[in-house]
Amino acid sequence: MNTARIGTLVALAAVAAVTLTSCAGGSAPAADQSDEAVTVTDLSIVVPADPGGGWDQTGRALSQLLTEEKIVGSAPVTNVGGAGGTVGLAQLANERDPDTLMVMGLVMVGAVETNASAVRIEDMTPIARLTDEPLVVVVPADSEYDTLEDLVEDVVDTGQAVTITGGSAGGADHILAGLMLEEAGLDGAEIAEKLNYTPNSGGGEATSLILGGKVSAGISGVGEFLQHIEAGTMRALAVSSDAEVPQLPDVPTITDSGYDVVLTNWRGVIAPGDIDDAHRAELERIVTELHDTDAWTEELETRGWADAFLTGAEFEDYLTGNIDEVTTTLQNIGLVG
Repeated sequence: MNTARIGTLVALAAVAAVTLTSCAGGSAPAADQSDEAVTVTDLSIVVPADPGGGWDQTGRALSQLLTEEKIVGSAPVTNVGGAGGTVGLAQLANERDPDTLMVMGLVMVGAVETNASAVRIEDMTPIARLTDEPLVVVVPADSEYDTLEDLVEDVVDTGQAVTITGGSAGGADHILAGLMLEEAGLDGAEIAEKLNYTPNSGGGEATSLILGGKVSAGISGVGEFLQHIEAGTMRALAVSSDAEVPQLPDVPTITDSGYDVVLTNWRGVIAPGDIDDAHRAELERIVTELHDTDAWTEELETRGWADAFLTGAEFEDYLTGNIDEVTTTLQNIGLVG
């Protein structure tokens, strides 16, 4: 965050503010938006993916808990799926309601690059990083693959004959598949040639492909596949964290399986790019108040999400660095030119 913006936020805290209550679908700004505080009572939440995946789970958890904890009066969720979130991102660029939060994260960072999106995350207003979650590599219950090495070596040997599904192209799941093949000795061109990856716009689609035996393997967040692993309809081969995942104590890490790869999938929220500092401060206050509740802590434990909370300049700096890192990784593993 630049010095001028930091100064504005400090000034906001010192002002004896005239509080403005929002009407339905948005708050009413004062005549001088930069100097007056704002109170948001009706919030819109956009999930830039189809129902069933991690973004959808995050958006609906936000909606439910924000209203149950009486932090806002209403927080309806709208799903706008497509192209790893970049369809929703383009819509957010044209959003006129400043009281709007869009769920996003590592998946969108990669999708912006692989889809050559004209609208970029940098054009929006960063509000908060919320969670961090390891990924899990799974296969159908009756799969021929007993270990991660079995799966990876078959991709190396037979290429396109092995199908792997997950989230959007260029997202965390796709990146993880590429990184494992890079660790197996393939270069970027070979990965692009051999990796047969089927992207999906929502977690429900990937689950259906795996359960139906239509693909060889799948990759997603632990929370999205956990119930199927516990039910025995999927088998977990490895997790992408640097240590054992409590919900899957018998599943090795990818590193323990012979491939030195650690990758976790963070999620957060952004707002339209043209909101004023008063609205940004109020949206940050809302998510901070939620973060500090026992209800949110319980939700993290239930979902298996790690607390990765950042706001303000810290989140803005993190986001800038993550975009640079992901872009370089995508280039190295041949997913973008």
